Amino acid sequence: MNKYQTIENFLIKFLQDEVQKAGFSKVVLGISGGVDSAVVAILAHKAFQDNLLGIMLPASTSSRASLEHASELCQKFGIKVEKIPVGPLVDTYFHDKKDASKLRIGNFSARMRMSVLYDISARENALVLGTGNKSEILLGYGTIFGDLACAINPIGGLYKTEIFEFAAYLGVPSSILTKAPSADLWEEQSDEGEFGFSYAQIDKVLYAHIEEGKDKKALLASGFEKELVEMALERIASNLFKGKLPTIADLTAVK
Repeated sequence: MNKYQTIENFLIKFLQDEVQKAGFSKVVLGISGGVDSAVVAILAHKAFQDNLLGIMLPASTSSRASLEHASELCQKFGIKVEKIPVGPLVDTYFHDKKDASKLRIGNFSARMRMSVLYDISARENALVLGTGNKSEILLGYGTIFGDLACAINPIGGLYKTEIFEFAAYLGVPSSILTKAPSADLWEEQSDEGEFGFSYAQIDKVLYAHIEEGKDKKALLASGFEKELVEMALERIASNLFKGKLPTIADLTAVK
């Protein structure tokens, strides 16, 4: 059996089991026009059919192509979808904050998207599905309480390079497969542009470090670029907090 057929079957069953165990039958998902949400949308549609609702959540800075690609995906696979712009919410907050950076605005947009998704999940009595891949999670490339928030994440164990291969296997449209990965938080923003390295380069370092247990010295001895190794390891260390539940003070010793 093909590697990705095995993964597909496993993740469809995983989604069905986890949603049922939580006492739900419906799921909602933000569909951005990117490859990660496309993969999750296809898996969720196979698992839940019309009990999946996709939501497109464009901000004022979102590219028109993102909406077009999201619509193309939903049309191809028959996914129910709604479009709810978050631009007005973001613009209202920032209208008098002229010194706000692109990063602040982008993170706020991500959190507004997730706020809307959770409101729709309450309306539909549904669970929110996550779309973060393993590369992004390890590197901390996501907004805490924004795109990192979810009830269930089926693709958090797949590296970005695996996501592209899986997406091709699932039949994701070529318009999505061939464009540069982007969180679409501001105009012309790209993941690899911010990292300074491609996912193909980054994932090799991540795999060697996480799966093979190689430390910095071993990674450098393996021939990886020093700048690439340092970027990856520094991001992993500085963003560990994003993957943890809030720390609660242990009062057992003083009560």
